Amino acid sequence: MSNISKRFHEVLARGEKLFIPYIMAGDPNLDLTEKMIYKLVESGADIIELGIPFSDPMADGPTIQLAAERALETTITLKDILALMTRVREKTDIPVILMGYYNPIFHYGAERFAKDAKTAAVDGLLIVDLPPDEAGELKPYTDEQGIDIVFLAAPTSTDARLKLIAENASGFVYYVSVTGVTGARDTLATTIDEKREHIKKHVDIPVGIGFGISTTDQVKELCKSFDAVIVGSAIVKQFEDFSSEERLLADVGDFVRKLKGATKLNQ
Repeated sequence: MSNISKRFHEVLARGEKLFIPYIMAGDPNLDLTEKMIYKLVESGADIIELGIPFSDPMADGPTIQLAAERALETTITLKDILALMTRVREKTDIPVILMGYYNPIFHYGAERFAKDAKTAAVDGLLIVDLPPDEAGELKPYTDEQGIDIVFLAAPTSTDARLKLIAENASGFVYYVSVTGVTGARDTLATTIDEKREHIKKHVDIPVGIGFGISTTDQVKELCKSFDAVIVGSAIVKQFEDFSSEERLLADVGDFVRKLKGATKLNQ
């Protein structure tokens, strides 16, 4: 059982659902990213998604695009992110998923990346533009290293597509709550429960939901149907303009603590 699967088992057994925050590595610098990871752990995060900055983030809305731009201004590399993960592992064993696009991994070298990611104790990958039917050039290497690959399911996913996702995904399946790009939204689709039932007909591992989630009420409602809730843009938005690192860490910590609290269905 992978670290991600173990974490799902542990948290669900407590009568809670998982809360997974997303931040962009290197926004605005790697030192603050490291501090933020520890703050997220302290604030109750169950798993962390750590974004890999990329110059053409096609699935992301303005908030995460800007975060990637800020990170890339520091000339951050994939090697830097793996070095960060090595440091992080000296202080926490929280499961970490690297989320991004395939281009940086392709240039790094798929086999080399999988080995180095394992050495750095990366637990999973979510590669937005690498669907299961195109993952053959990476998945054999991640499977060999015991690294989960999380695949996306969309509101438009057909039965055939969900079956393919189920056959290849590990850790959990990430259900995209809306058609379109990332970004906080005031309301969510009314067909989410129906879609969850559709996915569960084909997928026998946990299902998390993300894209557009920004409030404790939304988290509480979605936890009735899904095993995990992922929040990105509503957190990353706070990185755009902050008065001090201490204030940002405190504000994000408070926000994450409230969102995690909404996953505790027995309270």
